[in-house]
Amino acid sequence: MKKIVIGLVVSIWLMPTSLWAACAYDNQTEIKSFSAAFQAWKSVTNAMAECGNFQAVLDQEFNQKHVEAFSANPSLYHIGGVAGSSLVPLLNNGLIRPLDDLVKQYGSQLSEAQLIKKDGKVMAIAMMVNAKHLMYRKDILDGLGISEPATYDDVLAAAEAIQQSGLVDYPLGATWKPGFDIGLSFIDYFLGEGGTLINADNTPAINNSTGIAVLELMAKLKEYMDPEILTSDSTYVQQQFQQGKIAMANLWASRAGAMDNPDESTVVGKVIMASAASGSVRPSSSLWWDGIVIAKNISDAEAEAAFQVAMEGIDTEMVQANNSDAIWLIDGYVADRYSMGAANTAANGALPYPASVPTGIMLGALGNGLAAFITGEKDAAATLADIEAEYLVAAREEGLVQ
Repeated sequence: MKKIVIGLVVSIWLMPTSLWAACAYDNQTEIKSFSAAFQAWKSVTNAMAECGNFQAVLDQEFNQKHVEAFSANPSLYHIGGVAGSSLVPLLNNGLIRPLDDLVKQYGSQLSEAQLIKKDGKVMAIAMMVNAKHLMYRKDILDGLGISEPATYDDVLAAAEAIQQSGLVDYPLGATWKPGFDIGLSFIDYFLGEGGTLINADNTPAINNSTGIAVLELMAKLKEYMDPEILTSDSTYVQQQFQQGKIAMANLWASRAGAMDNPDESTVVGKVIMASAASGSVRPSSSLWWDGIVIAKNISDAEAEAAFQVAMEGIDTEMVQANNSDAIWLIDGYVADRYSMGAANTAANGALPYPASVPTGIMLGALGNGLAAFITGEKDAAATLADIEAEYLVAAREEGLVQ
């Protein structure tokens, strides 16, 4: 396994347990973790270190190495740091263990939003999040006597009033560029309506009343957007806001700070970060998370120790000491102006992005097929049928569907 070790950017052996008084768990088992190297992970692994007998390896290329590292028997690491997308290969190769018993025994502080499940079993614990959420021009809405939109009916009503006012070029922006952007937008709307994209047998589940409702919503929203909406990605929407061309949009929380950049933005201090507007069931957004997993190829005793160390790394004390490092999904986090929208989106019940091989295939098919509906080339029923057909071809090639 030498090639896994080569290139690891940080490797820290910790000092004896007696020197780490802040940890509520006195760890007597040698535990190793493997994760990305950005600041949030440094803060989390430093907190884990307080329990003693712990080594953290931080590597920005971890997702290219973790399958091989966790395939070793015993695994080279006990704790893995993952994101929604990098969880999938670990799941597919059976390299991580279900955490339900450990959550029940040691995870009482965890919220439902932190429990990442596959087939009903908890397979990962989320600690931080990025999400698309509603951003809006407070000065414009206040001037028109419009309250902060909470639902898509509210968004549409506000868009109509803004359009009538002529205060901006377009009331709404959106990330609808064909490919990932429009595919994810559909998924977010679909989750907001309470839909499930994939059936238990891996067949598609979008060509139904929920899918039709989503396309009908997109058609209504389109009437208040730039005619070039199919060229619109996150940067495009960010610049529309900064240049004063739009009044509302769902945009990634990681773009919020750009609104107040005086070198780029003409709307400094005017854009509010709010929860994603809700569909009929929940906020129409998905949570893109980072968190921890526990290796399968270790002993049960090691897994128990590793989980307890991990819980110390993502506890309230760590968040209070490192509040600004991330949008934490952990009790004690205090959101600032830029993270408030994502934090409220999570608190209001948005679901984690349902990362899996079938979902990845569906995202690709949606990204390829939705433009035909937006341009009017196909109606809703034909669009959804063709997307499902494309999904089934790829799913059969992967052996997911007979």
